[in-house]
Amino acid sequence: MSMDTLLLLDRCIDVAENYTRSARAAVKARVASDRAAMDREQHIVHGLAWVATYAETLREVRGWARALADNGKLGETEQLLCKLLAAEYGAQLSGGVPMTQLEIVRPSDFGVAAPDVVATITTAEKARLAALLHDAQGRATVEDANLDADFEMIRDQFRKFADDKIIPYAHAWHCQDELIPLDVLNEMGALGVFGLTIPEEYGGSGLGKTAMCVVSEELSRAWIGTGSLGTRSEIAAELIMIGGTAEQKAYWLPKIASAEILPTAVFTEPNTGSDLGSLRTRAVRDGDHYVVTGNKTWITHAARADVMTLLVRTDPDTRGFNGLSMLLAPKPRGDAATPFPAQGMSGGEIEVIGYRGMKEYEIGFDGFRVPAANLLGGVEGQGFKQLMATFESARIQTAARAIGVAQNALELGLKYAIERKQFGQEIFAFPRVADKLIMMAAEIMAARQITYFAARQKDSGKRCDLEAGMAKLLAARVAWAAADNALQIHGGNGFAVEYPISRVLADARILNIFEGAGEIQAMVIARRLLEEGAN
Repeated sequence: MSMDTLLLLDRCIDVAENYTRSARAAVKARVASDRAAMDREQHIVHGLAWVATYAETLREVRGWARALADNGKLGETEQLLCKLLAAEYGAQLSGGVPMTQLEIVRPSDFGVAAPDVVATITTAEKARLAALLHDAQGRATVEDANLDADFEMIRDQFRKFADDKIIPYAHAWHCQDELIPLDVLNEMGALGVFGLTIPEEYGGSGLGKTAMCVVSEELSRAWIGTGSLGTRSEIAAELIMIGGTAEQKAYWLPKIASAEILPTAVFTEPNTGSDLGSLRTRAVRDGDHYVVTGNKTWITHAARADVMTLLVRTDPDTRGFNGLSMLLAPKPRGDAATPFPAQGMSGGEIEVIGYRGMKEYEIGFDGFRVPAANLLGGVEGQGFKQLMATFESARIQTAARAIGVAQNALELGLKYAIERKQFGQEIFAFPRVADKLIMMAAEIMAARQITYFAARQKDSGKRCDLEAGMAKLLAARVAWAAADNALQIHGGNGFAVEYPISRVLADARILNIFEGAGEIQAMVIARRLLEEGAN
């Protein structure tokens, strides 16, 4: 049966790749490289990104299945997951791929013929997959990243930490809108969360983005707050490793790795969103300091942080991305009563429905001073270029967080479906309940494969902005679908704040917004696909 599964995936990939090529040619003929035309034709431009993402995802699923088969590990569950995914994604490519619940891109939108549907799955096969999922309690799908023993050991370590130290308390922290307790934060630091990818010479673990994915996924499965806590350290460390001077690396990286200091990323401004080129916060050189004036918003974990990676405009005569610089701006750690005790800095909390634990803030700068020696790289005007160099990693890590959230939703939905009795039986026995859960499992498996592939590409030094963007695009949708459907399985109880699935739904919603909103992400992917020489 394993050979049949691989052949089926091969056929589905051929169809998906042919469709992608036809759609790409159709889009290119209509928009060429005209930015205004791309904006007018957003539906098919973004649709091309989704079609190509499906094709790439199927390729990575095939690679995973083939590796398992070579090792004699492609079992019945894995084969049925592959078949379900191939059948569903093949049907969507032919009939319409959902970019959102309201926006479907169809072959007719591109003006091309609908691709053939080459994979189907029977009701009996779905029922068998459901039985296997029931027996495994949903956890068997966690093992399917096809990682080597070292990464599996890391996964086991962080799964145990998450199960013992986060899951029993996460919902109370969320409901009470509390910061992640400092003892949890300190234990995460001791486990090396904040120095995972920092080189050993600077006190880190010297691991790559694949390890980052493993850790982010397991912590996010427990609670997205803890899964995201390391993101700010990851961003700051990568900015410094890529763009910092030797002195900056030697000073900041060991402190970040040990969790002696907690960074926060201060980029977004009111009314700018994804348009960083319109950034207005300015920094004027005054002797040995820069004086910062302006406003920032949606800054995560800002009060508790000790240093800000602060994007500012150092050349007031520039527009767009030119003239932007990155400052490593120290600040005193605040608390609930006084979040921003620094001179020249003020701000307040933005209340949010989910993604709690670190809190969101708006910040105002009025005469805030930063040592000139803390200009990242020592040269003005490099800020946007430095930030762009971190986007691949940020999107891979966000995809891993989304997988963790989706896995949490699957486990909560499955547990409830088994425990909840109606009409004399588990509600899992009803096909529309079980079908939701097996599709969650199939999509989580698929999102995991493309995410880990992007991480491996990054670890090997290859350009992976396309794969990272695709992973983030798909995983965010998968997380939302899993959370929404798991709540539906809970029925009215899912709408009650006391049930953790209500938190997971709120947490899942942010994943399609931060680190590149879905629409922005699709446009970025499409531009790459339309470049000369793109596959």
